[in-house]
Amino acid sequence: MLLQQLVNGITLGAIYTLIALSFSLVMGILGVLNLAIAELFMLGGYFGFVAISAGLPLPIALLFGMAGSAILAGVIEKIGYQPFRNTTVVTPMLSTLGFSIILQNVATNLWGSDPLQLSDEVLGGRFMIGPIGISAMQLTLLGATVILVALLAFVVQRTSIGRALRAVAENRDVARLLGVSADRVTLLAFMLSGALAGAAGVLISLHYGAITPYIGVEIGLKAIAVMVVGGTTRIWGALIAGPLIGVVEVITIAYGGSQIRDFVVYGFMILILLLRPKGILGGAAADRVQRI
Repeated sequence: MLLQQLVNGITLGAIYTLIALSFSLVMGILGVLNLAIAELFMLGGYFGFVAISAGLPLPIALLFGMAGSAILAGVIEKIGYQPFRNTTVVTPMLSTLGFSIILQNVATNLWGSDPLQLSDEVLGGRFMIGPIGISAMQLTLLGATVILVALLAFVVQRTSIGRALRAVAENRDVARLLGVSADRVTLLAFMLSGALAGAAGVLISLHYGAITPYIGVEIGLKAIAVMVVGGTTRIWGALIAGPLIGVVEVITIAYGGSQIRDFVVYGFMILILLLRPKGILGGAAADRVQRI
């Protein structure tokens, strides 16, 4: 029924939101599209699988996935972004694309190309709210997403770290004159985005109970669509666009078949951009610092 599909769509949209925020965080501060985020998301899922297989509880597995992806994001920043930060934006973007291909091949060689599956469901149980069923894993996924987004909003808006991030986003040179270490802030932005992507990877892989080295490509592209629909560098736009894209995709699969889901999702993205070229929350007069 429709209400059940809405719940399923919002659950999927929560994952899209986390990954879109990973893209938006780096894009909003540095103006660079970090294409390796899709593979950091994928590797976060594998890290979570390793932790769960070792008998660790879900919260530890989530932290393990976030930490692993954040560390890899830091490596990408040092090797794939810093040497090219003064070049055109295309160069570091292509560099992160290279890292994306490398990480996918590393995962394929470590775990194989076949789907890796869990033998047992991490969180069993299903709750009924009238005619709507929601699993314990779905509730955990939604709850974790709300907590992570709230923490990100608090860090960006209410802490000295957030002020430094917004200062560099506004003007890197002026921020340096004010005593902000722009290089350290850049590294932090990459690592925060990696942690969010890793968390999304852990949550979605445990939700489905399976993961492959190629999951980052499909879901990463959908997350970029969410980022674009929300307003490219707008955190709050991703919160609206993520569930919206998720619901559109799930309803399309339920009533039209999986064969046309990508056609409908990306067609919906194009329609939104025709009506709102800068995204749902984009605007010509928007101040750069407000975007993050």
